[in-house]
Amino acid sequence: MSKFIQSFAVLLLLVFAFQNLLAGEWRGNISLESRFFKEEGDFGQGSEQYSLRFEPEYIHSFDNDSSMTFQALIREDSMDDERSHIDLRELSWLTYGDNWELKVGVSKVFWGVAESSHLVDIINQTDSVENIDGEDKLGQPMLNMTFIRDWGVVDFFILPLFRERTFAGVDGRFRVPIPIDTENSLYSSEDEDKHIDAAIRWSHTMGDWDVGVAHFSGTSREPIFVPTNAASGLVLQPLYQIIDQSSLDIQATLDNWLWKLEVISNNGFDYDRYTAAIGGFEYSFYDVAESGIDVGVIVEYQFDDRKVDIMGSNKFDLLVLGARFAMNDEQSTELLVGMSVNEKVHNTFWNIEASRRLGDSWKISIEARILSNIDELKPSLSPFHAVRNDSFIMLEIARYF
Repeated sequence: MSKFIQSFAVLLLLVFAFQNLLAGEWRGNISLESRFFKEEGDFGQGSEQYSLRFEPEYIHSFDNDSSMTFQALIREDSMDDERSHIDLRELSWLTYGDNWELKVGVSKVFWGVAESSHLVDIINQTDSVENIDGEDKLGQPMLNMTFIRDWGVVDFFILPLFRERTFAGVDGRFRVPIPIDTENSLYSSEDEDKHIDAAIRWSHTMGDWDVGVAHFSGTSREPIFVPTNAASGLVLQPLYQIIDQSSLDIQATLDNWLWKLEVISNNGFDYDRYTAAIGGFEYSFYDVAESGIDVGVIVEYQFDDRKVDIMGSNKFDLLVLGARFAMNDEQSTELLVGMSVNEKVHNTFWNIEASRRLGDSWKISIEARILSNIDELKPSLSPFHAVRNDSFIMLEIARYF
């Protein structure tokens, strides 16, 4: 039995052993996930991948206006050793008054309004082995002081320890041809992963408008890669540089329209300051044909004035089209269908997500990530060329407690 399965079993026993002894609330989920790939991998990976995931969470509220939160993730994967991992998503203490809050510990913070990507969401590191959509984040050690005023909310962050990005292993899917050497990461700061980062954000709701303005100074969550000759051959070493990033996010709710904008200006990489943005809208049709179904039409455009991405592929602007279906039934059935296409070589990435509750405690989810129209004769032109054979359908069933 692997150490991950052992840890899974121990934590599961602790949850059920102590949930009646501690004055707090235990909750979470256990899920079984199956991925079925359209083709064999370029490096001998099979077409089927299975994993078991456990996410326990504990919340305890104290009498003196404070609370403690614990959340962990444990995954055991059949294919990729790097995807078999344990992460402390949250272990934090929160205290608050009438117009202030203080949080200390490991936690997660979300910034952003766009559907297809979150440029401004920079506090937590991306957990790339969980999913390729960038939605999963590692827990970040922090001190977060919040001041709540009539003119807005101001958040100050001190981030003392850096978390490196996770990447698929040599036996995993969605890996690049050259192995990434995560054991020997490089840093531009002499303090390496102990550099103290900082951020500030002001946010405010003004009628139909939600606005956020932020600035981050510290270690970039997005590495660049340095080709290096190691004993095992050519590898890519992640290089994390010190950056300054300013951002703006705006969302306007105007009747059936939801307008969204995220903009960043980033300085500190080896290239000059660059600007990136995502803008678009979601228009909702409610109770279509008196069926009780709501449909939201999504249109977004992604702009980035860098020439290449972090893997060295050409960087193209993207048009994103999608539709969200909410059935509004007792089982909370939902469906999201989206596609993105780059402006020059027209590579297409399809994303489909559907979910439905089964009774009070179970949930079934289906995901599909499909890549198409990739020219195998011109790999440098496609940001998806390295993962062109990794289209898959995922089925997950989860038990919530």
